[in-house]
Formats: sequence, structure tokens, C-alpha cells
Amino acid sequence: METETSIAVLDRSAEQLKSIGAREGVRSSVRLAIWVFLTFQFFYVLTSTGRVRTADEYNTLYTAQSLVLRRSTAVPQAVDLHNFYGRYDLSGQPRAAYPPLHAFLCTPWYGIGQYVLSQLPGVPPEGIDLIVGFSTCLSSATFSALAVCFFFLLLTQLGVSVSASLLATALVGLGTPLFGYSGWLFSEPLSAAVLLGGALVLFWHHQPITLPRAAWAGLMLGMMTWIRPTNFLAIGVFALAIIVRDGKAALRSAAVLCMASGIGVVALLVRDLRLFGNPFDFGYPTTAGGVKIENSFDTPLASGLWGLLFSPGKSVLLFAPPVLLAIAGLPRLWKMERGLATLATVFPLTYLLFYARYAHWEGGYCVGPRYLVPAIPLLCLGLGPWLAAGAARARTAAIASLIAGAAVQLISLATSFLEDQNPARGRYYDSHWHYRLGYSLTGQVELLWKYLQSGQPPRLGLGWDRWFIFLRNGGVSAATLWCLGLLGLVALGSSIVGLVKTLRPT
Repeated sequence: METETSIAVLDRSAEQLKSIGAREGVRSSVRLAIWVFLTFQFFYVLTSTGRVRTADEYNTLYTAQSLVLRRSTAVPQAVDLHNFYGRYDLSGQPRAAYPPLHAFLCTPWYGIGQYVLSQLPGVPPEGIDLIVGFSTCLSSATFSALAVCFFFLLLTQLGVSVSASLLATALVGLGTPLFGYSGWLFSEPLSAAVLLGGALVLFWHHQPITLPRAAWAGLMLGMMTWIRPTNFLAIGVFALAIIVRDGKAALRSAAVLCMASGIGVVALLVRDLRLFGNPFDFGYPTTAGGVKIENSFDTPLASGLWGLLFSPGKSVLLFAPPVLLAIAGLPRLWKMERGLATLATVFPLTYLLFYARYAHWEGGYCVGPRYLVPAIPLLCLGLGPWLAAGAARARTAAIASLIAGAAVQLISLATSFLEDQNPARGRYYDSHWHYRLGYSLTGQVELLWKYLQSGQPPRLGLGWDRWFIFLRNGGVSAATLWCLGLLGLVALGSSIVGLVKTLRPT
């Protein structure tokens, strides 16, 4: 009897030690993830373009401005500035073409620009709008850094080693368009962060998917439709991932996720009904440039697939080289976590097939496969298991992929893509607003070379596309910009030091 009691005590002690070790492992991963977030946050801030240029970006800026200054989502200033892209509601108020959540989440950055940065010495009255736009644009740096942070946590909670997780995180954070889009004011970084956050809530440390966790993930996915309505596609994929992972026992969790998601979806439809008299009228204009019909799905599937996979200006394989390695790692991810493997496989395929038929599958004026950007980090979850199981050659291939991907992003960010895609150049769209499949980054390379050779400073918004150059040309004093830049460098250096120190005990 004493022997049995001793064995039971030992078993309980072993379980307690195991539980303590697991909790400490979670805390260690979270500490590392915080430093990863801060490192990428300040790196992205320093490499940001800091300005808006397209109608989609101005939509977000104007709506954020209206929310902060007028407590409204109407954008009369867009009409006054002859830069309106959207629809008039039933009350005659101009509304931007996208739901307002992205703009709402940008309001803290807008507020910092409006009430803090604009008051700095060396900011002239004519430079206030520029520095407010710069501050708002930095929200994308934060959303991209959050996506990178969640990606790292997903890999470590799978049991992937810290070294393999960090290398995979670097591949995603530097070698995919998540890096490029951190410097512009598009909504894709935010969508990527919400997607990865929802996956983290559902599949945290192989734990059973409880109904509350399914509900929280569902609310996040429903919220995504307020960023872009087409994000509703994620709801069915997440429900499928739950069922694939746990079978019939997970049907209730999948149903709860769908019902919780439905709250956001129904709220969006009610909003559209109230504003436009039609729940499925999301506020888009009827045509682009008065020529091409918006929101249609008349692109031949083969053409869209070719463009998104192989065209020199939009190929996901070219703009995100790590995805090729990630695909090789999907079988290993399946063995480790079927739910995440389902997300990493089905979600990118769903987005690829959906947007390949879309009239503007190229994403409008932008760089690379814009609409696929939120799906790329999910697909890249296959990198972690592949790197963890790979030999030295795998890491060599990963580093080569990282260098190639980072080079593409740096070229994308080097000069203004809108200068290269300007209709006057005729490189991007033809006269009927059809995307030219032969378009590539060579135009931006040529622009960069031209500005590097020129001894004269370029006009405002042209030349090397960085916020400190843009703001200096806009009249902000060099001393103020030096202070902001040095502050960013110190913050980046401190974050790297914190990350290295946290890594040492592990």
C-alpha cells in the first residue's frame, strides 16, 4: 500500500512539474514574441514610405479623419478634393467604398499625427497634412508586426524549435509582401493579423477547441468582414479546419464559430441596408474610371490564375519566394496539427480561386498579388516544420529565399509604384483599364536608377520613397526628422538587444 501511495505521489509530482514546465514554456514564447513584435514594429516604421497615394489608401485616411474630427464615417472632404471613390448614401452623404473598421483602428495613429506630431517644432502649416498622413500610414507597420508576432507564436506553440520559428518568421516578415505592405496604407496587413490571431485563439497549444474559444475566433472573423466584405470566405475555411481536426466532436464548436461570425456579417449587411437601401451594396462605385465594371467576376479563370501565379508583375511565387518552401512543409504540418494544416492549404487556395475570377484580380494600383497577401502567412506556416526537420541544405535554401524575397520587397518600396503605374506611362493598364500581363518591376528599377544618377532633388512624392525624404521635401525641418529617425533607430536597437537577451536562456 505504501508503495502504491508513493507511486501515486510521484505521478502527481511529475504531472505538476510537466504543467509548470508547459506554463514556463508558454511565458517564454510570449516574451520572445513581444520582442519579435517590437523589432519588426520599429524596423517597419523606419522602412515605411509614410504616405498615401491610391484611392484605397485615401479612403482609409479620409474616413479616419472624419471619425476623429467629426465622429462620422462620411467623407465630404474627398468630394471637395476631387478624390472621392465610393457611393452616396440614401441621405446624400459620400461614403468610402470600404467598411470603416480599418479606418477606425487607424484613428490612434491619426490622432498622434493630428495632435502630437503636427505640433512639433519644424512642422510648417503646409506640412501638417503630410505628417498626419505619415502617422496614419504607420498603422500598417503595427498591423504587419502583429501578423509576424502571431505567426511566431503559432509555430512555437506547435512545438517547432525557437531557432526554426525565428528563421521562418524572418522569411515571412522580410521575404514576403507583408514587408512591402507594411509601408503603405492598404488593409491587407490588418486582415493578415486578424487571420493569424484567430488561428492562434483556436489552435493554441493543441488544446481542445472549447465553445468560448470558438466564439472568440468567430467574432474576430466576423469583424474581418468590416475590413473587407470578401473576408467572409475565411469563416467557412475556419469551420472546416475545426471539423478536420476533431471530427464530429467539433461540430458544435464549428457551429458556434459560424454563429459568432454571423454577428459581424449581419451587422455589416444591416449597415449597408441602412446606408444604401440594399444589404449587398457595399458602397463601391459602379465602374472604374467610367469604363470597367467594378465587383464583377468575368475574368477567365485561366487568365486570373496565370496572372496571380506566373505573371512578372503579380506572381505570388515571384513576390513571395518562401511559399515554395512552405508548400514542401505542408505534409509535416499536417502530422503536427491538422487544423492549422487545413487553414494553411485551403485558405490560400480559396482566395486564389476566388480572386482569379475577379474583374480587378490584380488589386488595382498596387505591388504584387495584393489580394493574396493575407493568405501568404497562413501558407507559410509550413515553413516551421520544414525547417525544424530539414538539414543544412534546407536552411541554405531558406536563406536564399529570404534574400530573394527581401530584394523584391526593397525594390517595391524603393520608389513610388504609382509613379511607375501612372496611366500616362501606359505600362500598367491599357485604355480600357485592363491590366497588362507583361507589367513587371523593371519600371521601378529604372526609376530608382534614374533618381540615383540624378543630381537634382526630385519633386514632392517622387524619388526614393521614404518618409523622411518625403516629409523633408514637404517642408518639415531636417532637425525634426533627424530626431524622429534617431528615436526609431534607438527603439529598433533596444528591441534587437531585448530579443537577443531573451533568447540566451532558451
